[in-house]
Amino acid sequence: MRISYVKYPGDIILCLLWSTILIPLTLLNVEGPLRVILGLPFLLFIPGYLLILVLFPAKKTIQGIDLIERLALSVGLSIAIVPLIGLGLNYSPWGIFELPVFFSILLTIYILGILGWNRWQKTPPQDRFTLTLNLSLPHSETKLDKALTIILALSIILSVSILIYLIATPRIGERFTEFYLLGPNGTADNYPADLTTNENATVIIGIANHENKPMMYTVEIWLINQTSLYNETQQDTITTIHHMWFMDKITTTLNHSTIDLETSWTPQWEYSYHFAINTKGHYKLVFLLFTEATDDYTKGIDYHKIAEDKFNKSYRDLHLWLDIT
Repeated sequence: MRISYVKYPGDIILCLLWSTILIPLTLLNVEGPLRVILGLPFLLFIPGYLLILVLFPAKKTIQGIDLIERLALSVGLSIAIVPLIGLGLNYSPWGIFELPVFFSILLTIYILGILGWNRWQKTPPQDRFTLTLNLSLPHSETKLDKALTIILALSIILSVSILIYLIATPRIGERFTEFYLLGPNGTADNYPADLTTNENATVIIGIANHENKPMMYTVEIWLINQTSLYNETQQDTITTIHHMWFMDKITTTLNHSTIDLETSWTPQWEYSYHFAINTKGHYKLVFLLFTEATDDYTKGIDYHKIAEDKFNKSYRDLHLWLDIT
């Protein structure tokens, strides 16, 4: 069975309808395989195909090209057109964001579609390139040729299906956790440093989960008294922890939080931690982050013997230096 479009350019209509269907999917931010399946031709085929129709509306003649050449050039030109649109948007007030890029490509497709339709109509009917679908196998082929043709068609379908699956389910990117300290005013400055005994101080502990799965976090706070001396023999600085007092422990469970570069940053979890030191000296206030529940400790007890093990098992660590007078 042969399906041929000779009275109107069916391929142009199909390209325009295909692109138009993406408008609600993009505006409603619909995710999933359907958007990927429709989006790939929209980016990598349709712009170049319509440009080829503008340039070569005739079928295979001295002034035209055949279907294989048309398809190959369509992909190549699409790969060239889309980055040029992005380059132009980079110097525009809209910038390179999803909606400006989408509607710029869509406008380009509509313009090329109109120009291609006009060129197609001005071409003599006997010379026009028409989209023809042959849904039957040639009768002159042998059984072996038919079998090979079917195998080739199935291989193409399988390859395209695998490509769509890989794009629709991309590899998980880098997994990490944001762990940070802020001053009492919520900014990365004015940290408590010079305090008097029993003076109340505040820091804000922040965590954001980008591990692609829910995570349980435990934050342990320790007050450390240590000395660091340069060892001439070892050509290195040796740190000795004399005391390590347990201060507090905070636990929380957070769901995965996606990173959206198009919106302003917002914290996922923050905790205002209040503390006071009742002994004069120079101390290191350490915040150790663990991705599991930890043992219970008694406040004010010195655990300096497990210091190395604690630091080795922690997932992240932060600290502040305090001078208590």
